[in-house]
Amino acid sequence: MDIEKNIRVVKFINRPNRFQAYVKLDNETIMVHVPNTGRCKEILVPGCTVILREENGVNRKTKYDLIAGYKGNKLINIDSQIPNKIVEEALLSKKIEKLKIFNIVEREKTYGNSRFDFRLTDDYNNIYYLEVKGVTYEEDGKAKFPDAPTERGRKHLLELVEAKNKGINGGVIFVLQMDNMKSFRPYDDMDPKFGEALRMAKENGVDIFAYECTVGEKFITISKPVDVIL
Repeated sequence: MDIEKNIRVVKFINRPNRFQAYVKLDNETIMVHVPNTGRCKEILVPGCTVILREENGVNRKTKYDLIAGYKGNKLINIDSQIPNKIVEEALLSKKIEKLKIFNIVEREKTYGNSRFDFRLTDDYNNIYYLEVKGVTYEEDGKAKFPDAPTERGRKHLLELVEAKNKGINGGVIFVLQMDNMKSFRPYDDMDPKFGEALRMAKENGVDIFAYECTVGEKFITISKPVDVIL
């Protein structure tokens, strides 16, 4: 997916709360929006280089979104809206091997008490629910999720298990918003209950996918699967 809006490469100053950060742009300190409620502390380090995307909405308080940051030489996209967009792109272009059979791709569909990111349907009207999780945390090439406790994420997994037990297939895809990853695993030290739920989901037949991305300052796309270690 290409990022068609104007991009600026700037220096990060700090992040006083989840949704706001300050950066240095053209020798001026400005406030920008952070489209990610995760901590991202290992990425958003004072003095690091970050990527801004210009947004000119009428009711916006800030002109830019902070969408990515360099962790050393590695560019990591942190825009929480990106994973769903590039998963849809991958589904339509048949890049996810096990899900190639599904020709109808629908966004934001409800099952039980959860709204899943996608409902897929094949030519025989078989339904498959797919939940998407964006991953920005990594240690030495090993990606982990979540980087903050997520009761909502655990709830989605339990709903997928319930659907599977009623004969409806489903899965969760972890989108690693970076490249050159060795593996993916749940971040048990951060949220042990999520890790437990993920393992239970796997044991009950829910598919667990992890795909890394090719990331640039003006593009991001799903590239290849990564080993999942549970």
